Amino acid sequence: MSVLRDYAAAVSQPTLPLSSLPHGPADLSRYDEVVDADGGLRPAWQSLAGLALALTPSELARVEGEITRFLADDGVTYVRPDSGAQPWQLDPVPLVVDAASWAPLETGLAQRAELLNAVLADLYGPQTLLSSGIVPAAAVRGHSGFLRPLARATAADRHPLLLSGTDLGRDADGEWRVLADRVQAPSGLGFAMENRRVISQVLPDLYQQSDPHRMEPYFSALHATFSALHATLAASAPEGVAEPRVVVLTPGPHSETAFDQAFLARGLGLSLVQGSDLVVRGGRVWMKPTGWPRREPTEQVDVILRRVDAEWCDPLELRSDSRLGVAGLTEAVRRGTVRLVNGLGAGVLENPALLPYLPAACEALLGEQLRLPAVPTWWCGDDEARTTVLERLRAQDPTLLVRTIDGSRRDLAGRDTAAVAARIEAAPHRYVGQELLPLSQAPVWTGEGARARALIFRAFTLRHGSAYRPLLGGLATVRESPDAAPTTKDVWVLKAAEGDADQGLVEIGPLPGGRSAPSIAPRALDDMFWSGRYAERAEDLLRLVLTAQQQLDLAGAGRASHTSARVLRESIHRLAGPGPDAADADFRSLLLDPARVGSAAHALSRLREALDGVRDQLSGDTWRVFAGIDRASRALRASSHAHRTAESAGRMLTVVLSLQGVTANMMRDTGWHFIEAGRFLERALQVCHVLRVVVDRRDARTERAVLEALLTASESIVTHRRRFRGSVRLGDVLDLLLRDPDNPRSLAFCLAELRTHLAAAPASTGSTRPERLVDDLENLTEAIDTDALGDAVDGIRSPLSALLDDLTAQLEQLGDAIDELHFESGPPPVALSSLALIEELMEARA
Repeated sequence: MSVLRDYAAAVSQPTLPLSSLPHGPADLSRYDEVVDADGGLRPAWQSLAGLALALTPSELARVEGEITRFLADDGVTYVRPDSGAQPWQLDPVPLVVDAASWAPLETGLAQRAELLNAVLADLYGPQTLLSSGIVPAAAVRGHSGFLRPLARATAADRHPLLLSGTDLGRDADGEWRVLADRVQAPSGLGFAMENRRVISQVLPDLYQQSDPHRMEPYFSALHATFSALHATLAASAPEGVAEPRVVVLTPGPHSETAFDQAFLARGLGLSLVQGSDLVVRGGRVWMKPTGWPRREPTEQVDVILRRVDAEWCDPLELRSDSRLGVAGLTEAVRRGTVRLVNGLGAGVLENPALLPYLPAACEALLGEQLRLPAVPTWWCGDDEARTTVLERLRAQDPTLLVRTIDGSRRDLAGRDTAAVAARIEAAPHRYVGQELLPLSQAPVWTGEGARARALIFRAFTLRHGSAYRPLLGGLATVRESPDAAPTTKDVWVLKAAEGDADQGLVEIGPLPGGRSAPSIAPRALDDMFWSGRYAERAEDLLRLVLTAQQQLDLAGAGRASHTSARVLRESIHRLAGPGPDAADADFRSLLLDPARVGSAAHALSRLREALDGVRDQLSGDTWRVFAGIDRASRALRASSHAHRTAESAGRMLTVVLSLQGVTANMMRDTGWHFIEAGRFLERALQVCHVLRVVVDRRDARTERAVLEALLTASESIVTHRRRFRGSVRLGDVLDLLLRDPDNPRSLAFCLAELRTHLAAAPASTGSTRPERLVDDLENLTEAIDTDALGDAVDGIRSPLSALLDDLTAQLEQLGDAIDELHFESGPPPVALSSLALIEELMEARA
């Protein structure tokens, strides 16, 4: 049974139920991306008919499962403000466009990018469009994306637009229309690359037969463009700055498109930074060094690929409540010491009020007719257009969308018509009316069959060399409803002839060579340090759970094992607080409940958050760790059997241990040293914690069982047996876990590693407070008399208890000292009304 054949038969019948499709009433005809008006396959699909029609429900179900697994392994998510990170949805059936259909769209996209660049340069420079009346001034100056502090007649940037996104939809005749321009911080290119990577692997035969334009050359062109910008701005770098740099400015890991941003940064070899990682000094943008603000910055930032909306980029001159930007960035842009991609004021181009005037602007600025029309739009600041909108609004025309010029593309007309009309009358320049396209439809696999869904296509255009080049491909999105999570499609643009160059680009020449050592911001180092701590915390707690479960399984063999299991549970409760009375329920809680502070689930959740903040620094293998943990968690939730708890804990431990393998292959840079420092600091604390199980003295048999459980949980049981030939003495165990410099699980070993990794930190001098605290801890450890620690009064080994208290307190002080020296970034930014910040701005302008 062919899924596409069944789909073609369904959509070729006039009784097709279109009412489930969003963005338009059911009685409007729709263009179908796969099936033509006669019920046959469109040209793009005809060449693939043999393989495409062989796609059966079972085959697509298999493909769907593989897509889910691939995306989970890569950690691909889309963050929704209301529900947090959601799995990225990718439909197995691509959107396929033949070369003949693509050619006019490619030309129109290139022209549109050139036009938008010219409009942007004019609006912030000579403003001839406004002075001549081609574009109404109120339509521009009433839009929040127009940044007055950047408008000046002497603006010299002729190419402020480097990368643009264009949202497109087809009308009933199949003609592409522009729905919106995405130029402020266009997102989706990373998602498009990931979609292509996954689909090419799960449908290799179909992909190879179709031979669509590969995306890699376009990505290389993007890299080359930034390299050219790099070289252009190198001349403006201060004397002594040998490596001018490009960074990606992100709102942070909780941004809706955090994966997309990190994908670009990692793929282009750029640093992913947040506003708190940068500082403006002397009218220039700098990376904050470790130890800031005690250490002065030395690495200037020359190009910023920004993914932060302009109004949030500078709390001094734009939004004073922003914590996402850099105070003084606007002044640096005015001085020309930093280049923003796209230009800081590019958001004005997303103003739908511009759409009716772009044909005239195209003739005025380029001397050409506009090739790619937009969806019909009426700006209500124009009397005639306002009359049209109000008449259709009051007639409750279902094909009219009413929206504000700088709000989301939400339809206001479905609400109180009189109230919306009154708002338009009160401030007409703030509103536009737009025609609702029926939008084309495409098949989407639902698990039960292919269903028709309305489709929007996002295309991307890059300025490479002296021309704008559209990506031959892009990102298609379908939705069940306007509020539903998006499902995406890979976009295949077929070649006109076999052997055509991918993306129409000859091979990109070699990029500038030379080794660089990019610095890492204190915020990122903090995330790396804590990722090491949380990884070790999760590992050690999982070992405790497994050992306790093992002792429970042996409890029937005698009282000693039962006591050992109880002691280990008490140890776990000191870390994670008390849980359910039943042991299995308690252990399930430790593995599944991230709200239980101190649990393995909590540590793993915080580990994921820390690594999300430095995704650009990490191998893609990192996210397979969390995919494995998620699978183990789902299996545990789906089963109530007690054996599943130990099995899931074992699977989680195996996956967490694989993270060490990923870390072992990292460059030995500052970030790696702080991951390892965090790991060994946490391990030292865990050693002190777990040794508390032997503070109470017990009978010989129980003591032996507890000591063996302690060694097992500390991954030292094999070493102990080989060294001490089966004899289990408290003094030997304490020596192995406290003083043995060759045991990776000993306190002494951890302190030696801490010394090494802290010495590699840029702010370390050999005499900083963290290094002095390590000295004190090493001296204390070397002086330990392990035999004397076994002395007990009233069944309590007071010397051991006091030592563990002292060691724990000093290790916690060491953690605080590391944070204070290496990660603190000075006071948080404050609002424009602050006298200190005003003085700083005046100093920068002097």
